[in-house]
Amino acid sequence: MADPYTTLGISRNASEADIKSAYRKLAKELHPDRNRDNPAAAEKFNTVTHAYDILSDKAKRAQFDRGEIDAEGNPAMPFGYGNANGGRSGGFGGGGGYTARDFQGFGGGEEADLGGLFEGLFGRSSRSSSSSSGFGRSAPPPRSKGNNINYSLSVPFIDAATRTSQRTVLGDGKTIDLGLPEGVETGTQMRLKGKGKPGLSGAGDAIVTIEVLPHSFFVREGDDVLVDVPITLTEAIHGAKVKVPTVDGPVMLTVAPGSNSGKVLRLKGKGFSRKTGGRGDQMVTLEITLPDDLAELAERLEGWQHPDNVRTRLGV
Repeated sequence: MADPYTTLGISRNASEADIKSAYRKLAKELHPDRNRDNPAAAEKFNTVTHAYDILSDKAKRAQFDRGEIDAEGNPAMPFGYGNANGGRSGGFGGGGGYTARDFQGFGGGEEADLGGLFEGLFGRSSRSSSSSSGFGRSAPPPRSKGNNINYSLSVPFIDAATRTSQRTVLGDGKTIDLGLPEGVETGTQMRLKGKGKPGLSGAGDAIVTIEVLPHSFFVREGDDVLVDVPITLTEAIHGAKVKVPTVDGPVMLTVAPGSNSGKVLRLKGKGFSRKTGGRGDQMVTLEITLPDDLAELAERLEGWQHPDNVRTRLGV
């Protein structure tokens, strides 16, 4: 995946406002609803959203700038470490795909046994000097626990926001319902005790890394959810109650008379769960949408002029 700064078309010293502005511009341009016959645009929309997910999070951005994570948000592992990529799925509240990969050698959760290597280099005396048991015989190796197994799990945006349990199939073929933790986000890791590889002293653990998939019109910002909602000119002038989507389902929202495009309304407790408890909010940005056929509207406004200079604050 390309550098997230390059993807959003911004410099490395871009401010938070620059990042948000660049993303909103690209998201509107590439939105799947506006590009129904262009699959490439939908794919680019996902790429842009993933870049925004990294750069809008101060901690992730700092990690990327220091080279600790890559453009995918995965740890930048030295010595050619492995990396498990999760399956992707889309749709409004659809099921999440998953992929299991048992990392070998130095990758992921597998732990390399270097005992044989050391014996080959230094001979058995290097071990028996501290662990011999009578007549110079080497003591048996300690009973070890089984290795961990790493999984990636892709979770739909709405499922992550509402912490909907995810049905997952582990490497042993067993199916479990995985409950998502508070504050879940891309990169969250969950440890399942005893679900790894078997060993002499018991099984290792399963380490599940979460990826929250982008949504077609919801955007996450911290613990809040952002959404742009179109309203008609009549609703903006006279006020209205309009139905708006939330991660918990549609609700009715009151639009005050005289509302302008860009006005932001807050829906309390309709965001993502917080690690400290409770939930963030949903921020609804109103967008006045004119009809496709402006003839009748133009006729009704014939001779009418706006009494104010609407660009005064810009100094022009």
